[in-house]
Amino acid sequence: MRDIVIGCDEAAVNLKNTLKKLLEDMGLAVEDMGAPDAGDKTAYPVVAARVCRKIIESGYKKRGILICGTGIGMCISANKFKGIRAAVCHDIFSARRSILSNNGNVACFGERVIGSELAKAILAEWAGLEFKEGPSSPKVAEIVNLEKENFK
Repeated sequence: MRDIVIGCDEAAVNLKNTLKKLLEDMGLAVEDMGAPDAGDKTAYPVVAARVCRKIIESGYKKRGILICGTGIGMCISANKFKGIRAAVCHDIFSARRSILSNNGNVACFGERVIGSELAKAILAEWAGLEFKEGPSSPKVAEIVNLEKENFK
């Protein structure tokens, strides 16, 4: 399991705190880059950028968790960074596939969409997975090629 960088906007402070505690209870080091409370009005793209830059600075050794109202805005923002493969993970199957098929490194959640118990179950599964070379490797290589072409 890898260390985690977590971030949220004001719409997702409660879920961030719940997931942060779960990760810490799993023995993971968690760096909190998110809103400390609902009064912090930092826009979600700014938070996503903080988290993604930390992942990049780690040489992609860390993974990220981003949470906003729907998870969509954070996901879109995160995918603007080279080497970041973010997915909205509102079910266990999608969370698994984000790692196993796409070598994803950021899971996005929407506090207004998913309950905390389901989010905890999804995250517990996601945090323990690692991408392995296999049938999905050529597809991930194509993603990397697209990044090379489009991030100049």
